[in-house]
Amino acid sequence: MKKTLFIVLICALGVSAYADDVRKPAMQIEDNTFFDPTAKKQEASYQFGMEYRLEVGYAQHNQRTRNLSYPDMFLHGVRVGATFDFLLPYHFSIQTGLLYTLTYGKNEQHWRSISPQTTQTEYITHRVLEHNLTIPVRAYYTIPLWKELRLFFYTGPQLHIGLSEYDYLQTHLSDEAKAWLEANNVQTKPYERFDEELIRANIQWGLGGGLEWDRYRVQAGYDFGLNNLARPRGLDSRQMWEWGWFVSFCYRF
Repeated sequence: MKKTLFIVLICALGVSAYADDVRKPAMQIEDNTFFDPTAKKQEASYQFGMEYRLEVGYAQHNQRTRNLSYPDMFLHGVRVGATFDFLLPYHFSIQTGLLYTLTYGKNEQHWRSISPQTTQTEYITHRVLEHNLTIPVRAYYTIPLWKELRLFFYTGPQLHIGLSEYDYLQTHLSDEAKAWLEANNVQTKPYERFDEELIRANIQWGLGGGLEWDRYRVQAGYDFGLNNLARPRGLDSRQMWEWGWFVSFCYRF
């Protein structure tokens, strides 16, 4: 009899302990450090890998000149291309790729009348169509904000390669003014600027950033031209730098 009561008591204690464990929240059973304020949580970081994106957006280039034959000008257009991101740990990445930019600008360059007898307004209308290729090499840093939302910043150089920059200029000049400008090597007929005045390689340094959600990215940046693009002509002090900014939308495959 005593042996039977002892067995029943042991079984009752076992059932009570099992019921106690069932009533406990699963989190307390699986992770007993949940309520430990000193416990360190493991943070996720980017691993090595690659990401591919298509990009399309708006671009504005600013040509800053100290040139008798050409005025300052803003060019507006589109920017399209593909980029490749090499992912690194700790939210860093390196981006390169190939982008094409098509821009157009218009400006008038006014001159004083050469002949005092004429009241004609002397000016040249410049209409410029520019084609460029861009190869960026940029360092990105990404900050996770909430779920798939991320903030990122970048900086780095890029090579801006001029393919064509044709000036469809029109002259509104008296014969005396036109003769004087041509004598001073100022263009008065439509021409390709890379053949006559400019070098094609424009080295720039860029700064920018944006937001990313899942596969979609919106970004903006500014690129500073570092080298003089005007070709030297003897002792001529002609100078031109091309800076620019852009806003673009990117899609990751």
